[in-house]
Amino acid sequence: MTGARAAVDGTPPEVWHRISTPASTIGPWLPEGDLGEALADGLARVEAELAVAVGSEHPFVREAAGHLMAAGGKRFRPMLALLAAQLGDPAAPQVTQGAVVCELTHLATLYHDDVMDEAAVRRGAPSANSRWSNSIAILTGDLLFARASDILADLGPEAVRIQARTFERLVTGQIKETVGAQPGDDAIAHYLQVLADKTGSLVATSARFGASFAGVDAALVAALTDFGEEVGVAFQISDDLIDIVSTDGVSGKSPGTDLREGIATLPVLFALAGDDPEEARLRELVAGPVTDDAQHAEALALLRSSRSLARATDVLREYADRARARLAGVPEGDVRDALSALCDYVVTRTS
Repeated sequence: MTGARAAVDGTPPEVWHRISTPASTIGPWLPEGDLGEALADGLARVEAELAVAVGSEHPFVREAAGHLMAAGGKRFRPMLALLAAQLGDPAAPQVTQGAVVCELTHLATLYHDDVMDEAAVRRGAPSANSRWSNSIAILTGDLLFARASDILADLGPEAVRIQARTFERLVTGQIKETVGAQPGDDAIAHYLQVLADKTGSLVATSARFGASFAGVDAALVAALTDFGEEVGVAFQISDDLIDIVSTDGVSGKSPGTDLREGIATLPVLFALAGDDPEEARLRELVAGPVTDDAQHAEALALLRSSRSLARATDVLREYADRARARLAGVPEGDVRDALSALCDYVVTRTS
């Protein structure tokens, strides 16, 4: 940890504590016992290397680069990498480096996403663009991409190629989302493909890096990669549903933020595509951004009790089941049990 401390020398102690202490992860699916302790130790190493990666001799750059890391987060991607690595040699140093690359890439995309979405809050804290400016947020995201690339260079040309193709999918997904479904396109299929590109691809690469750098058999690496993509899409769908069903802002943003911003997530897309007379008022309300407070409350209430929400939840379960099916070749034991528990968790966290 000494190197990490040196890299952020000058950071206030309370901020250092937040970025040096392993982040809370994504809930009760995580195992206990020896596997849980091994994952906690691995995550501590990831956090230390992340602290180094966001460090800088320039105080403002250090503050901006560490802003979202200090705000916390699920560390879903590095945790999945560490868990996949347990099927091989989890102590291989490349495992930690690969996990850090994936989390830095994720953090970088958040800076850029907040600019595109004009978001004011991220992880319960002011977004970088609202705290400073769009320019600072964009440049900080670019900086984190650069830091990820620097680490990646030590992992070999195949890792660089995998990451490049993952990044291509991330950007392609963002373009598709920005442009929107075109006339004649199936809006729901378009939405699910955007999630696969924007979220599933990096989660898949996280599992792939963890397994491959730990020396796991190639067939099992492929299965875990496919698992990562399916469970990544499921996790994003569940995040979108939580924005509707949550009443306490557990996602780090106010419930119904997507509605206010006119972002059509899966339940809204089902409502707009349907002709159920009981959802006529809902379709009227969600046809665009819902900014009026009274109409927003009405739309949320209608969505929470709608068939469209139930249909979206069914799709979530389908992706979770598809992810679980990818585990057929994973040896029985704690790792497989934990991955299966994750499939359950992505569904139950919306309840």
